[in-house]
Amino acid sequence: MQGGDMDLRKGSSTLDRQLGSLGIHPRVREGLFGPSSSSIPDQALLPKGRAARHTMSVTSGKTGASLTEEILNHLGLADKSAAWGTLGTLRTFLSFSVDKDVQRLLRAIAGQGVDHNAIVDVLTNRSREQRQLISRAFQERTQQDLLKSLQAALSGNLERIVVALLYPAAHLDARELRTALKVPGEEDSGSAEDVAMEILATRTPPQLQECLAVYRHDFKVEAEEDIKCATKGILQDLLLALAKGGRESYSGIIDYNLAEQDVQALKRAEGPSTEQTWVFILTQRNPEHLVRVLHQYQRSTGHELEKTIRDRFHGAAQVALLSLASVILNAALYFADKLHQALQETEPNYQVLIRILISRSETDLLSIRAEFKKKFGKSLYSSLQVRLAWFLTWIPRASPVTSTLHTAEHIHALENS
Repeated sequence: MQGGDMDLRKGSSTLDRQLGSLGIHPRVREGLFGPSSSSIPDQALLPKGRAARHTMSVTSGKTGASLTEEILNHLGLADKSAAWGTLGTLRTFLSFSVDKDVQRLLRAIAGQGVDHNAIVDVLTNRSREQRQLISRAFQERTQQDLLKSLQAALSGNLERIVVALLYPAAHLDARELRTALKVPGEEDSGSAEDVAMEILATRTPPQLQECLAVYRHDFKVEAEEDIKCATKGILQDLLLALAKGGRESYSGIIDYNLAEQDVQALKRAEGPSTEQTWVFILTQRNPEHLVRVLHQYQRSTGHELEKTIRDRFHGAAQVALLSLASVILNAALYFADKLHQALQETEPNYQVLIRILISRSETDLLSIRAEFKKKFGKSLYSSLQVRLAWFLTWIPRASPVTSTLHTAEHIHALENS
């Protein structure tokens, strides 16, 4: 027996007891954490057994950090296990010492040349809450703002990653929403309706309330007013309804009568001036209820909901409704599709990649990875490696992006499973 195997066996009973205290059955441990710490399965333990088995190998022996590694390896995509009790890949750092992290960051930016590896290692191995503690401690000890100090030391996409990591979640969402609504396309973050739908439809009610409060405070205007200026028609109605946060909460009781009523209402809403029925039902009912309604609607009509929306709506309203239905039926698949689309563009859409990977890393990134593998036949990790490596070969060596890379090595250990 190998020494590593013996160590794992010795610690398994202790880990099982810890998992048990979190309500996780010991048999689930292997599905989530895998047999070793150097690989991570793409098994997201999805409902109804929709889990894709997959293990990611970590490429070792690299001497320089690449942008791919900075985006992936340190966001929990390559070599980290799921946070206990969640489907996220980034968890609280158990040996956290705010003083040590502050000192390490100071050394990274105060010496001769910026130590990019140290910055990435600290910020991407800490939870968002821990990063906020580091930021406050840095301010107290140095009388300097950590974010501004790092922005002065970094550039390109690494700077964008660090900014996203250091922003509180609500502030990052508010900034992304404001940029999309007021300056569409400038940050390459996606269309106004696409970014607005992503944030308004996928955040929990408390997260959405905090985001809109930050929006109001920072930009001195209600998000609803900017939505009215940036959109129109049914799309505007959808986004405004979502922004009001009036969606019902799930009571745990299945209301079959209401489900049937909603199905019949959607079936009748096929003529002119009936769009508000779709808006009301899709934005006000709780997600659990809507999943039942949409599946029942498809069984009743004999065709996919997507076909009805494409036949019934056009333009931006059609796109928004398809996105909303996708979020309701399978949010992880919705994000997997967005990541795939971002990678298919002529130039990888880094802003979309950064926003999704960071915002979902502590919640459901494992589920997103599993859906990506299931739909596209390859892992998200490998897809990002291949696509970003291709992009790097076309960047001039003196560009701001390559200045943060140190070396742009060929990726030679792609997965073939």
